Amino acid sequence: MTVPEITLAAFMLCNSLRVVAYVPQIARAAKDQSGAQAISFATWSLFLFSNLSAVAYALVNKGDWTMASMFLANAIGCSTILLIGAWKRAQHRGRELQVTT
Repeated sequence: MTVPEITLAAFMLCNSLRVVAYVPQIARAAKDQSGAQAISFATWSLFLFSNLSAVAYALVNKGDWTMASMFLANAIGCSTILLIGAWKRAQHRGRELQVTT
């Protein structure tokens, strides 16, 4: 294998594992009953925009659909965590309002 092939294989392996690593975070957020307070919207938003910028770079600068697909999958994972977090926080606020009224 050449160095470019090795780096591509490492990239694909690490990013494939990273996509799978979103699953436990998504599952924990979905089960959370305390408003998903452990989820940092700033951090996950930065991850999301970082992945989206990498998609744009891969397509515009490299014309590499494989790389773009990997970063898009990561962006979808980040989006899912943000959406579940927002949903859980809204649910939690609703429960708190019901208790106080």
